Amino acid sequence: MDNNLTSKLKYREAKLGYLMILPLLTVVLVFIILPVMGTFWISLHRDVTFIPEKPFVGLRNYLRVLSAREFWYSTFVTVSFSFVSVSLETILGLSFALILNERLKGRGVLRAIVLIPWAVPTIISARTWELMYNYSYGLFNWILSILGVSPVNWLGTPISAFFAIVIADVWKTTPFMTLLLLAGLQAIPQDLYEAALIDGASMFERFKSITLPLLKPVLIVALILRTIDALRVFDIIYVLTGGGPGGATTSISLLAFNYYNLGDYGIGSAISILTFVLVLSFTIVYLKVGRFREGLK
Repeated sequence: MDNNLTSKLKYREAKLGYLMILPLLTVVLVFIILPVMGTFWISLHRDVTFIPEKPFVGLRNYLRVLSAREFWYSTFVTVSFSFVSVSLETILGLSFALILNERLKGRGVLRAIVLIPWAVPTIISARTWELMYNYSYGLFNWILSILGVSPVNWLGTPISAFFAIVIADVWKTTPFMTLLLLAGLQAIPQDLYEAALIDGASMFERFKSITLPLLKPVLIVALILRTIDALRVFDIIYVLTGGGPGGATTSISLLAFNYYNLGDYGIGSAISILTFVLVLSFTIVYLKVGRFREGLK
């Protein structure tokens, strides 16, 4: 009798749980799954605006994309950008979070100031950085002229343009990492640190034995969110370099946009689906490395 009652209660709880997440599942279906399926269907056709017929070509668009040098180069640029920018943002974000987690005078004001770059729309911040990088009247070359140094074409060479984009992105999104990691730090019980101090643990030992292990779930989530965003980078590159010079800073999203702009929706959709696969692959790797399992914290 007790087993039957327990089973009924579990069934009711499971039913209630599914009803609670039904709105979320509906949003995911309508705004994520269906658009991805539609994009995949378009990628299986030769969909060009100036050609009336849209014949089914199967995986031919994918073979064309995967055999193109520009796709692999844009993939290299995207992955390199993601690795460098996310690494710097994680280091800086954790450093700022540790500082803001201390009991400092004016801590609330400091937190508000740190979040300002993240609050600025990406297009506006990218345009601001473009003006500062300008060869003729930019802020950086003006400073160099005061120091008696020749001006630098910050966006004129592949290497300098790449790191110019990285710096602008790090300035923009480090506050996001800081906010997430600060929330994780504040959830760590202070009793653990007090006990470690009594035991004579140094600052590094406390960070290694307490902070980092307990912060790991939040850190993995922050890395997943930032990596997904970095792998889809478009707007900041579009504004700063447009993919130049000579296509040297073209990301996968910008490459897809270029094909969409040319009216070749089949190739553009194929690149978009491959971008989705790339992002999904990185997410799975993060989950495996972070050892996220049900019930594990």
